[in-house]
Amino acid sequence: MTFRRYLSSSGGTPATRDPLDVRYRPERPGEEALVSALVAEAFGGSIVATLVDRLRASADWIDGLSFVADHEGRLIGHILFTRGLLDAPERLVDVLVLSPVSVSTAFQRMGVGATLIRHGLEQIAARPEPIVFLEGSPGYYRRFGFRPGGEHGFRRPSLRIPEPAFQVIKRAPYEPWMTGTLVYSRVFWDLDCVGLRDPVSAPRSSQSGIRREGQEFGKVVGENELVEDGGGIGPGKVGEG
Repeated sequence: MTFRRYLSSSGGTPATRDPLDVRYRPERPGEEALVSALVAEAFGGSIVATLVDRLRASADWIDGLSFVADHEGRLIGHILFTRGLLDAPERLVDVLVLSPVSVSTAFQRMGVGATLIRHGLEQIAARPEPIVFLEGSPGYYRRFGFRPGGEHGFRRPSLRIPEPAFQVIKRAPYEPWMTGTLVYSRVFWDLDCVGLRDPVSAPRSSQSGIRREGQEFGKVVGENELVEDGGGIGPGKVGEG
């Protein structure tokens, strides 16, 4: 999938020259380090890049569900779908978790993240998982079809996730009995990448990986942008475009 946009020579506002051609595709073998570097740059630190690296090494990684935005051979955007579980009354159900979403700082606010998310959702259309979950800004993710999870019978994996930020898309394989609690990969918990932490009462060990990036993990929305009242995105730490 190729997307063309025109930018000013400074990389800022739209203009009528300097075409930017972006190809949206799966991550390729050998690009692991490039993806890690992109994610670290997008968030100004290593914790989210470590999240991706550890998910890659876990049983919850799904080959082919790591997608990138490629501009003239340079990776400028990345999204990742990994395996989660829905603890439904009838049985455990495999679901997908969209997290993280990263866009290089030089290419933010250009629609790269939004187009990459749409591309990823199109690519998983034939997969068997009935639900995709994320934590993120309701205003941003509604455009892709995400809706509040609580309104559809789903429970947050942590009470530290603000209700409006816990969002879901129900896909074709979904059946009405599929309700219950989302269970994240152990990797998110090991890195303390779930929900919001109180900056005053949280122990230092819980804050270290988050604060040193200069952003509260659960309040990053837009394009790696810190906001005061955003819905929070927990493991869906996002650099949206």
